[in-house]
Amino acid sequence: MITELFADYIAVLIATILGFLLVAGALFGNRILAPRQPTRTKGVTYECGMLPIGRSRTQVHFRYYLFAILFLIFDIEAVFLFPWSVAFVKIGAQAFWEMVVFILILAFGLLYAWKKGVLSWGKET
Repeated sequence: MITELFADYIAVLIATILGFLLVAGALFGNRILAPRQPTRTKGVTYECGMLPIGRSRTQVHFRYYLFAILFLIFDIEAVFLFPWSVAFVKIGAQAFWEMVVFILILAFGLLYAWKKGVLSWGKET
C-alpha cells in the first residue's frame, strides 16, 4: 500500500532533483566560464551612458506596486477567461454564472482601486 502511494510521486521527485541539478549546473558553469575583471567603472550605477549624479538608490512610490499588482490580476483574468470561452458550450450555465461572479469581483476591485486613485498618475490629492 505504501509503495502504491509513493509510486505517483517518483516522477515529481525525479523532476525536482533534475531541476535542482540543472540550476546548480548553470550557476557552477557561470562561475567557471564567466569573465571577471572588476574595475571601478563597472561598479558605478549605469544610467544611459551618463555619469550618475546623486544617490543611486531612490524610493519608489507604492502606487507603482499597486499598479503592477492590478496588471497581474487582470492578466490572470485573461488567462482564465480564454480557456473558459473555448469550452463555454460544453460546461453549461453554472460555469457561466461562476464566471460572471468572478468578473464582477474583479470589476469591484477595479472600481475600488479607481476610487482610491491608484490608477491616477498625477499628484496625490
